[in-house]
Amino acid sequence: MIGTLLGNRYELLEKIGEGGMAIVYKAKCRLLDRYVAVKVLKEQYSNDRDFVEKFKNEATAAASLSHNNIVNIYDVGSENSINYIVMEYVSGKTLKRIITENIRLSYPRTINIAIQIASALECAHKNNLIHRDIKPHNILVTEDGIAKVADFGIAKVANSMTITNSNEVIGSAHYFSPEQAKGGFVDCTTDIYSLGIVMYEMVTGKVPYDADSAVSVAIKHIQEAVVPPKQIIWDIPENLNRLILKAIEKETIKRYQSAKEILIDLNKIKENANFEIKLSTLEDDYTKVMAPVMIIDKNKNNTNTNNKNKNKYEEDEDEEDEEIDSKNMKRSTKIILIALVCIGAIIIGVSAGKLFSFFNNPKPAANPVINIESKITVPELIGKTNVEAKKIVEDLKLKYVIAEYAFDDKPADTIIECNKKAGETVEKDFSIRVTLSKGKQVLKVMDLTGMPETTAGDAIKSGDFVLGTVTKDYSDSVAEGLVIGQKPDPDTEYEKDGKVDLVISKGPKVIPVIVPRLTGKTIEEARAILEAKGLKLGKQTSFKPDDSVSEDQNGEIFLQSKTEGSSVTKGTVITVSYYKFPIENEG
Repeated sequence: MIGTLLGNRYELLEKIGEGGMAIVYKAKCRLLDRYVAVKVLKEQYSNDRDFVEKFKNEATAAASLSHNNIVNIYDVGSENSINYIVMEYVSGKTLKRIITENIRLSYPRTINIAIQIASALECAHKNNLIHRDIKPHNILVTEDGIAKVADFGIAKVANSMTITNSNEVIGSAHYFSPEQAKGGFVDCTTDIYSLGIVMYEMVTGKVPYDADSAVSVAIKHIQEAVVPPKQIIWDIPENLNRLILKAIEKETIKRYQSAKEILIDLNKIKENANFEIKLSTLEDDYTKVMAPVMIIDKNKNNTNTNNKNKNKYEEDEDEEDEEIDSKNMKRSTKIILIALVCIGAIIIGVSAGKLFSFFNNPKPAANPVINIESKITVPELIGKTNVEAKKIVEDLKLKYVIAEYAFDDKPADTIIECNKKAGETVEKDFSIRVTLSKGKQVLKVMDLTGMPETTAGDAIKSGDFVLGTVTKDYSDSVAEGLVIGQKPDPDTEYEKDGKVDLVISKGPKVIPVIVPRLTGKTIEEARAILEAKGLKLGKQTSFKPDDSVSEDQNGEIFLQSKTEGSSVTKGTVITVSYYKFPIENEG
């Protein structure tokens, strides 16, 4: 496809991405002389006429969106069975690549990117477009930190029949909602669920549900409870933790109901670290099964009498309704009378019993005991072991429940939280719910060898450790400034916030060498002397001696570049000058 000219305008230059349904190319628009991105629908979808038609219609609808956080769609076309969408070319990285490179993102950066994605979704939803495939791969982040949502070309038009309503589930298994996994109805809350999954991955560095196959992942979305992000990364703010959990509720009614709602909360927790996110409590609003309420219209006869134009069938039907209402009234009256008789009998029975007791015990006790059970005071449980706390609670006739386990500085199996404070009072059989410490969080130390010192320091912080002591040492094999050692060793299990020490290379060790005396030596003798000391013989220059030099000095060195007795480093090159007498012509 590279080199192909589409629409006599867009020249495909290089492949820059590929998804399940299309391939993306960087292209040059010859008409406007600018770079664009061209998404070409894969051949297996291009042969499906209905799919292509809906693809074009919905891409055209998406082209109407105009927002700073949405990749603009410029054109939609078809040529020689090639169906394509022309989009804005964004110079930057996908959010997926950024997460991979950084291991995980800081919560301020997560909130900032999430605000931009939610803002884009709000614009799309106002225009009746549901993205259906929000994932880090479809979020482009420019060098200036601007996030742009891409891939609106196959979005669902909310008020039309689209490819969503086929027998195939469209979306990415790790990010799509339970209703998408079931092949059910999707709406704006579907995109909010996917945004929640993306935020989960940004702050933890991994998706909440993973398995060997897409089907297994889909089943987990439907059935499996999510592990809260805060249980994976301890320092995530509670308000962000709760916001993500609310966004990825399995029941759509419990999620944020619009992009605007989640956008408001994102901005609030950005401005106020203590802002509390309230999770949904809609249990009382759920549909209930109950007996029908009967309302008898007393004016029904008058209405029937005044309506002279009713036919015989309608009159018979009205009479039958009146007869049913009359029977229901009589039945209700009988039930009420029977209930009253039963209540009266109970009252009479109780009264008679009391009278009988009174006449058989005419003198009541001087100090009657009233059997009112006193309240139970909750003891201090924080800091006690699981075994200790369980015995204390059950001895007080209360129920002991372990609500959850969490990482903490306190020893494992120690109570760190309780639903009731010490000194509060509760009724008998009340459930005391506690949180037990799992001890300090244990993580694996990554291999830092060969990294530059600053990069290794950043990696230590990203891995939830603390940079410890940094020392330096010589290395003949590792360049100066790179890590040559660490403590603990790579892949060692180590507690969260533990100190990681580094050893940085100073390069090869410099060993001083004392320059030997070379004058009076021949070239070969000098070479041997220098090599023995780790030095090298450099350029050798010959000079014709004057009359003061005897012929016995022919070939002897009389000058050296480094002074005898001076200190140089190993490997230093020393040049020399020596005498050379001319050869006399024979005859």
